[in-house]
Amino acid sequence: MKENSFAVFEDYKIRRVYDEESETWYFSVVDIIQVLMQQPDYQAARNYWKVLKNRLNKEGSESVTKCNRLKTEASDGKQYLIDVADPETLYEGGISWYIGLISSFLLPFLSRTLPC
Repeated sequence: MKENSFAVFEDYKIRRVYDEESETWYFSVVDIIQVLMQQPDYQAARNYWKVLKNRLNKEGSESVTKCNRLKTEASDGKQYLIDVADPETLYEGGISWYIGLISSFLLPFLSRTLPC
């Protein structure tokens, strides 16, 4: 079973999904990009990820292949497939290198949102 919830960072909601089978939290890549860019417009963050994802795919980046697509609830109440990644992929998988924005303030926050 997968549990959907939000992690709140400053004024931003980061969608996350807990997979009980693998005991892993997955976080929305677009939501994290939105926080890191401090972008109030979700669509702008989504477009940034779309372009970045295409570039990374062309380079054969492993970080994109480690991103999963899971259903989460959107603001309209409907379930949509979104790109998600676990904290390890976000930190070590290369997304942080290409975004160039993941810093020490967000990763500890993601770690604190994990269950004990």
